[in-house]
Amino acid sequence: MLPWRYIVVEGVIGVGKTSLTKLLATRSSGRCNLEVVEQNPFLPLFYQDRAAYAFQTQIFFLLSRFRQQQTLHQHDLFSDTVISDYLFAKDKIFATLNLADEELVMYHQLADILEQKILRPDLVIYLQARTEVLLERIKWRGRSFESEMEPEYLDALNGAYSYFFHHYKDAPLLVVNTDNLDFVNIPADFEMLYDHIEEPFTGVRYFAPDSRGG
Repeated sequence: MLPWRYIVVEGVIGVGKTSLTKLLATRSSGRCNLEVVEQNPFLPLFYQDRAAYAFQTQIFFLLSRFRQQQTLHQHDLFSDTVISDYLFAKDKIFATLNLADEELVMYHQLADILEQKILRPDLVIYLQARTEVLLERIKWRGRSFESEMEPEYLDALNGAYSYFFHHYKDAPLLVVNTDNLDFVNIPADFEMLYDHIEEPFTGVRYFAPDSRGG
């Protein structure tokens, strides 16, 4: 049994958040809390014209994530491990990167109120990868709306995530470099990662296997 009741898996688009969330839920007999990205009607338009559709896209995500997070209050987290593939607070990464100054002020006024009503995780797993690795994974999974994503935007997002989690202090943080880790297709890789998740700790820990899986 994992020592954490509420685990959040985070990282940039294409890094493997949802895949790891599902694997952890299966292994721990836990419950998945998965973000429904495709239901945002503004997202395909955003990738075509970020400036024109950033605010609508961001507010839709913020409110959608908040409604979904409220369902966690309806379950007993002490009898059921929950693994989520997103951190509510990470919404501010996208807002800061995409919104104009006056839009960002309005966004923060709403986000700060909503964030007070959100459960904090017991553990956050931050998955990292180089931008070129992310681009290959995005291409492989073949989501049509993501094909419009510019490499420069993904690179900026990758940097924004790194900055955010470098300053993250709200829960124990496991930082995992996935460049040489294939926990989806290689069972030994998943077992190696699971061993790190299974061990209780405080503060920040790093896991960066080399190309030989060491």
